[in-house]
Amino acid sequence: QARVVESGGGLVQPGGSLRLSCAVSGVSEFTFSRYTMSWYRQGLGKERELVAIITDVGISPNYADSVKGRFTISKDNTKRTVDLQMNSLKPEDTAVYYCNAYSIRSGNTWGQGTQVTVSS
Repeated sequence: QARVVESGGGLVQPGGSLRLSCAVSGVSEFTFSRYTMSWYRQGLGKERELVAIITDVGISPNYADSVKGRFTISKDNTKRTVDLQMNSLKPEDTAVYYCNAYSIRSGNTWGQGTQVTVSS
């Protein structure tokens, strides 16, 4: 059974950067390589939305229009991690960020979320 844990959230000023990390345990490197990994976020009073998604190393990820050019998702199969580098942060990026691991066999596994607050 996979376990997903996010880290790296915090308070940052507008225009600043943060790097979120998501660690997946309880699976082999091979199994992890087959996971589709994604980051979602949910602002206060808003629905959860997809931010970025990556299937495997070497395959182009996809991003929400609102974060294109500012956020970068990366996957490391050896470490079983997926990171989200967030640059040029805006107040509207404030949300709880969730990591999701998906496979056909296991379905969706969510982390507990990490708070990102962009404020001066």
